[in-house]
Amino acid sequence: MGLFKSLSVVSFFTLVSRILGLIREMVIASKFGASASTDALFVAFRIPNLLRRLFAEGAFAQAFVPILSEYREREGDERAKLLIAHVASLLSLLLLAISILGVLCAPYLVYVIATGFNDASDQSELTANLIRLTFPYLLFISLTSLFASVLNTWGRFAVPAFTPALLNICLLYTSDAADE
Repeated sequence: MGLFKSLSVVSFFTLVSRILGLIREMVIASKFGASASTDALFVAFRIPNLLRRLFAEGAFAQAFVPILSEYREREGDERAKLLIAHVASLLSLLLLAISILGVLCAPYLVYVIATGFNDASDQSELTANLIRLTFPYLLFISLTSLFASVLNTWGRFAVPAFTPALLNICLLYTSDAADE
């Protein structure tokens, strides 16, 4: 795939994702407004999202792609696939442990991250419950990022570029389902 074609595909799907993200924000604002519940949802989603940046899009992703590319070139596809399997297994175990820890420690995370919620026990409790629901997102989105890196290394750009749009579609669907 040529550079221009790859750039066009990634740019198009990034634009689609951004438009869907804008629509998602508009739907959330329209349906839920500025409320304590919306604040609780945003805080609950922010914590695993922050960790996603560390595990999925931070130093790990930036280091993994060049290493995988070099390893694939030097050792071949079969050995590269074995490396991917080992990295995916270790990353899955680490993220599963962090997700379980996040679910178990949700009230403490609210206490540390959202100090303004500590006075409102209902909001604090809602935020802790929402953290328990959103924390597994870290595992799945980080693995999605890992496999997007793998696909990019193999020159497949469309699917990894479209996956953020899928997240927005899912969030739009769930906000629509919450209305029913």
